[in-house]
Amino acid sequence: MRTDRGWVECGAHECAPYVKVELTVGGHGLAMPNYKRPKVPGATIFFTVTLAARGTSLLVDEVGALRQAVRATRQDHPFYIDAWVVLPDHLHAVWTLPPGDHDFATRWRVIKARFSRQVPEGLRRPSHIRRRERGVWQRRYWEHHIRGPEDYAAAVSYCHFNPVKHGFVGRAQDWRYSSVHRDIRAGRWAA
Repeated sequence: MRTDRGWVECGAHECAPYVKVELTVGGHGLAMPNYKRPKVPGATIFFTVTLAARGTSLLVDEVGALRQAVRATRQDHPFYIDAWVVLPDHLHAVWTLPPGDHDFATRWRVIKARFSRQVPEGLRRPSHIRRRERGVWQRRYWEHHIRGPEDYAAAVSYCHFNPVKHGFVGRAQDWRYSSVHRDIRAGRWAA
């Protein structure tokens, strides 16, 4: 819906009640989206984060560097990991932020930067060089704010079953890089 402020509000359906997309005119006369991320303190959020070079195995090859980046970031900017799965070229996660805190973007920026400093540079375009990026990650990521218990269960299940969906394993518990093992030990997931 267009408003007098110039942004499009995506509230007509339930999947994105907080998303605002502002249309700005770029240097070439094209309207470019300028996403306004939701600011919901203490939210539980599902994420998909992708490497710039799809089809590689960097995340599982360097899973130790990723774990270290997440551990260090959680010390500086705490959050709870409800679910997490690392696949060769992308990952999915469900986080719950602390009460009063809505800043998941900083957490991802720091995790991506810490990881990128520990691995070889990717293919860098001039825009990467200008922004001092190493060309490892896609710039954006996908997030979805969880809206209730069924939505939460679906997001956690998606994380656990994604390696099966991609054909890496036959059962979720056979994938090494998943929080499903923690959930099995805690009795929250049937093996």
